[in-house]
Amino acid sequence: MARASEFDLIGRYLADRGARRRDVVLGVGDDAAILAGDDRPLLMALDTLVEGVHFPADLPAGWVGHRALAVNLSDIAAMGGEPCWALLGLTLPEADEAWVRAFADGLDALARRHAVALVGGDVTRGPLSISVQVAGHANGPVLRRAGAAVGDRVWVSGRPGDAMGGLAVWQDPTQRDRRQWRGLQRAFIAPRPRVALGQALAGIASAAIDVSDGLVADAGHIARGSGVAIALQAAACRPSARLCHWLGDTAARQTLLAGGDDYELCFTAPAAADAAVLQAARASRTPVRCIGAVRAGAGVWLDGEALTADTAGYRHFSD
Repeated sequence: MARASEFDLIGRYLADRGARRRDVVLGVGDDAAILAGDDRPLLMALDTLVEGVHFPADLPAGWVGHRALAVNLSDIAAMGGEPCWALLGLTLPEADEAWVRAFADGLDALARRHAVALVGGDVTRGPLSISVQVAGHANGPVLRRAGAAVGDRVWVSGRPGDAMGGLAVWQDPTQRDRRQWRGLQRAFIAPRPRVALGQALAGIASAAIDVSDGLVADAGHIARGSGVAIALQAAACRPSARLCHWLGDTAARQTLLAGGDDYELCFTAPAAADAAVLQAARASRTPVRCIGAVRAGAGVWLDGEALTADTAGYRHFSD
């Protein structure tokens, strides 16, 4: 029997649990939950980072704090929302005040940049892990994974694949301190959640997701949620020059498709909205590019060939 993925466990055992409430607009299954608010919808997202899984054990504490908040801000960004409040669950192997101070400084700097207040949480003892819950508002139409329509264009922000390249650089002590790889390392260490872009795309994009598990894997969530196929074009899925320099062209292309931890936005929009998408990108100072189109069918395709499990991105419980 195939080993269950985290998505299998969520779908089989954790979805549709608890009371049925009228104020739950959307529960499990997207980047954030949508709750009915008094005047506008509320958004809630939670992610956990575990040492050795989501960040290297030797990553400085300040950058761990930055990443812990950034990955949750990215979920709110994918819904087109405004992040407002955060709760922190911090599990520590020991009460290392210097580490906690640096961690808190890294989290605080990013929180202030996005006007997010840390309003509570818990600190416990155990293997190092960090859970952050972010809540916020929707200031316009909420972006969801469902909504892509045949004929829409497929877009992505930034440089997918660079984060995995940066992790590889960090893990190579002979290359870590070389100036030429600093951009790649920063893509992994200090992801930039695309909050401003997500807000600018509300009412323009038809569907959206943040790229956390890999471009193909996350585009696949849009395909499944919308009941369509995502047709990518290889010529448009160009890795960055710095990633090609680090890995070579072939490995860089594979990393662009399957690497995770980019926290960019992959989204769809009607072809008639091209100008509006580009204006949203300019207004948010975020680079975007069209990488394909939405077609009838299912799955994710590259130049007419279905992409298989080896390009499906990160899975926690895979062999």
